[in-house]
Amino acid sequence: MSTSAHDCLRIFQRSIGDYHRTDDVNAPMHNPYDEPFHALLYQKNWIDTVQWHLEDLIRATDIQSGDLVALKRRIDASNQDRTDVVEQLDDLFIARFRAITPSPSARLNSETPAWLLDRISILQLKIYHFEEQVQRADASEQHKNACQAKLDILYIQNKDMLRCFDELMQDLQDGTKLMKVYRQMKMYNDAALNPVLYKK
Repeated sequence: MSTSAHDCLRIFQRSIGDYHRTDDVNAPMHNPYDEPFHALLYQKNWIDTVQWHLEDLIRATDIQSGDLVALKRRIDASNQDRTDVVEQLDDLFIARFRAITPSPSARLNSETPAWLLDRISILQLKIYHFEEQVQRADASEQHKNACQAKLDILYIQNKDMLRCFDELMQDLQDGTKLMKVYRQMKMYNDAALNPVLYKK
């Protein structure tokens, strides 16, 4: 289970590249990884990439009401899938650090390793699509320059977040940070919790 930030990054980038071979939200995922951690990373980013494009589709100005409802429900389901995969990743991290005894002065982190990877995964999509804008043949130089300025900031953010992930992993290994997981308490997909669903 290789968990370096750059190994995770390469898997995210491979998923994005694989998706854009068809650029089709209905294309099946063919996960090339067998190792559970790497396979979950690929699955996580594939979900993010499909959802990125679903969010584009739902904002189309000429969308029909029936299509809008179907897309919204699909996005809700995708959000649940995304959360489920992140929590599966955190289960692997919990198992990895279970034998570590935290030091008495160990501090909590504001997010788990898997939720930090969630942010890194989505950041790769921002970078990919801003790079796409910078390379647009039909765009003005002003548009390209504005996108390049944002892209430069995204590159810095990416470097910093990768460093934060590696440092968090080292801190957990050293026992200077605590591994504590709060499961996501989502209500909107649960017929027992969403009043719109349970009052039918």
